[in-house]
Amino acid sequence: QIANGAPADIFLSANRQWMDFLAREKAIVASSRVDLLGNRLALIVPATAPITSRAASAFPLARVLGDGRLALGDPDHVPAGIYAREALINLGVWDSVAARLAPMADVRAALTLVERGEAAAGIVYATDARVTRGVRLVGLLPADSHPPIVYPAAVVKQSGQRQNAASFLEFCESQLARSIFEEAGFTMLA
Repeated sequence: QIANGAPADIFLSANRQWMDFLAREKAIVASSRVDLLGNRLALIVPATAPITSRAASAFPLARVLGDGRLALGDPDHVPAGIYAREALINLGVWDSVAARLAPMADVRAALTLVERGEAAAGIVYATDARVTRGVRLVGLLPADSHPPIVYPAAVVKQSGQRQNAASFLEFCESQLARSIFEEAGFTMLA
């Protein structure tokens, strides 16, 4: 959307490839680009579910699902789903659950599906798992099971507020912003 002229001042994404694309299109101010935040993937279940399995190599995810589905961001398009598919492949469980996915348009939709009990489990960002009491964290997927989740940020070249955007991005690297991001569950990379 930004490459096609959609108005934006800052681009912040959990997908480095999208940022790389905007850099190739010369749609961002290259000198403003920074790897700002990190995150983890979390396996969640509805708050009332009796599941206690932990995410590790060859963990019994299919058994955890029972007859239910696994909610996640669409693994063909949504960064969280792309990371989740890679993690499940590396953990040796993708083939056992691939036909039982509930791929969603974004990670918050996956979270809502689990929160409502419409999916037996879900994989979302750890930060998203913290925003509701309607889900329970079963565990974090091993960090080495997928590429690091990095949120690059940059000022959009066509920003009508380029100076303000640059100032805001600079603020995002401050100690005050660090405490806010860390309280939300992110790790600071900048």
